[in-house]
Amino acid sequence: MRAQYLDRMDIERERGITIKAQNVRLPWTVGDDKYVLHLIDTPGHVDFTYEVSRALEACEGAVLLVDAAQGIEAQTLANLYLAMENDLTIIPVLNKIDLPAADPDRYAGEIAHIIGCEPDDVLRVSGKTGVGVPALLDEVIRQIPAPVGDPDAPARAMIFDSVYDTYRGVVTYVRVVDGKIVPREKIAMMSTGATHELLEVGIVSPEPKPSKGLGVGEVGYLITGVKDVRQSKVGDTVTAARNGATVPLTGYREPRPMVYSGLYPLDGSDYPVLRDALDKLQLNDAALTYEPETSVALGFGFRCGFLGLLHMEITRERLEREFGLDLISTAPNVVYRVVMEDGTEYIVTNPSDWPDGKARNIFEPIVKTTIIAPSEFIGAIMELCQTRRGELGGMDYLSETRVEMRYTMPMAEIIFDFFDSLKSRTRGYASLDYEEAGEQEADLVKVDILLQGEAVDAFSAIVHRDAAYGYGNKMATKLKELIPRQQFEVPVQAAIGSKIIARENIRAIRKDVLAKCYGGDISRKRKLLEKQKEGKKRMKTIGRVEVPQEAFVAALSTDSAGDKPKGK
Repeated sequence: MRAQYLDRMDIERERGITIKAQNVRLPWTVGDDKYVLHLIDTPGHVDFTYEVSRALEACEGAVLLVDAAQGIEAQTLANLYLAMENDLTIIPVLNKIDLPAADPDRYAGEIAHIIGCEPDDVLRVSGKTGVGVPALLDEVIRQIPAPVGDPDAPARAMIFDSVYDTYRGVVTYVRVVDGKIVPREKIAMMSTGATHELLEVGIVSPEPKPSKGLGVGEVGYLITGVKDVRQSKVGDTVTAARNGATVPLTGYREPRPMVYSGLYPLDGSDYPVLRDALDKLQLNDAALTYEPETSVALGFGFRCGFLGLLHMEITRERLEREFGLDLISTAPNVVYRVVMEDGTEYIVTNPSDWPDGKARNIFEPIVKTTIIAPSEFIGAIMELCQTRRGELGGMDYLSETRVEMRYTMPMAEIIFDFFDSLKSRTRGYASLDYEEAGEQEADLVKVDILLQGEAVDAFSAIVHRDAAYGYGNKMATKLKELIPRQQFEVPVQAAIGSKIIARENIRAIRKDVLAKCYGGDISRKRKLLEKQKEGKKRMKTIGRVEVPQEAFVAALSTDSAGDKPKGK
């Protein structure tokens, strides 16, 4: 036994969050009747909503788990609405009632107000002490309908997850909808048409166990020995190769990346390793997209698309831990649509793709955000959202002390450090959730950072015109400290097009050429100084500024030392 049994990854256990949905089989007896329940434990964070939406497709009901000490969070609401859209039976439960700070009566009232039930209908349990858990499982048997399917029809099973095992190849998790799947038969993937022989079929309870087959409504895993990670696509339908089904199951809508960032190996020779690692990780994380790109400053790497900033952070950490890579990630940015004066349209996912010439319209993605916080912080939250170009959409009181605020905001304002600022202004009590809500026109510009007149693509950023001067100034000051002094003076400039908006100078290292001139004629000293000046001038025309990797890492990290409070 161990704590947080289903959080298998080290990162999950360290951070105390669920990242990957895990499924497990639970036998349960009520009276003389024996039942098999299948539980899928899903993440709660907004960046992993895609994992939740896939799990909901494989379920008949949902247990809405709310912390009895903290109450409903914004992302809990978002996942609740997802479950309601799927017409799932919802059982409201308050967990952690054993905590000293728990206030189950107050939060039961909040839940009842939101889902329209009586406060007494909200079950109270403690996962730690086991209080109320048998009653919850009995309620699951009573309220949630059994899966429906045709056991005699051709086999159809939905792939809802897959992982890569170094020794056994691709392990595919499926939920059987019709028919049955047995070992040693040939199966076909309906989207690719590929056929494989099943080496093993099994169930997860809670460790993988081989079984004699899977029937209607059962969830389990398939192993075919396939090593190519692209053969097992999430959302695909598995059927029998002979006399199989002709109509595939409705899969999942493809996730759309919201945030893009470049990932580059510190050591250029690690590029093939990074490519294989991303391949394997994409199998396990269907929301990750990537394509190769090159940068003058950083060499070969990949432009990766993520669902949010936490998703990006976790992906990078998993690449570094599981595959032993050292990576640099460029500043995150969102997808812009630029319409030029002549009507041509560009989709920009990278500042270096920003088109030259005059743009007629620039569109940026916007999101609908929901913030839930104690009502005493309303003023601080409003001030923060207004500085980030947010528009208030509405406000509701969930109870006398807690409020739900809805804002429409540009995605670009949220992805950087909005969540950190929100937490610090509300002493950690606020929770945030967002969903995409189309796009709006905005006055955006591309800020280039020039070193000795040459643009460094890794430092370019697309920002709102009002924030351009602040970004340019901050980067110029930062680089002045980070780039080592050269034999000649180096100007660090921030520019919008050909207009310079900020500048710092990196002073030249000067050799003391007058050291041997003690006393004597002033003209000799002048001559030596003039000679040195000419040399510096000539060096400046041919010299190139080498930016060390450490400077890139420090300048591109969002939590740089300059932004931290002193004394920390």
